[in-house]
Amino acid sequence: MRTKQLFILLVTSVAILLSSCQYEFVVEPELPPIDPTVDIKFATEIAPLFESNQCLACHKTGGTAPDLTADKAYASIVPALINSADPETSLIYWYPHPDASTHNFKKYKKADAELILAWIKQGAKNN
Repeated sequence: MRTKQLFILLVTSVAILLSSCQYEFVVEPELPPIDPTVDIKFATEIAPLFESNQCLACHKTGGTAPDLTADKAYASIVPALINSADPETSLIYWYPHPDASTHNFKKYKKADAELILAWIKQGAKNN
């Protein structure tokens, strides 16, 4: 009798455990393309991306280079991480890109990566 109770308890526990696990796929919404005629501002659109994507956990003053704090980000990025001749090869764009396997800690969201690429294509201005 005790064996039957243990068996029922074990089967019930496993059933509860398996039915409680659920994985939800998170799909980023498709965004409209960035209008190339609208100037992308570094101070208000690009620099805040580093904080919102939690890049500053490592890339802060006294941390891992480049320093992406708001007051030092531009000088740390341009020209060292920008390739204006071939923007897609710019380190600041492709290294933490969501599709790259190079930066395993934090990655951009696809929309943020596209905004950074558009900014580079516009000349990576400090505006």
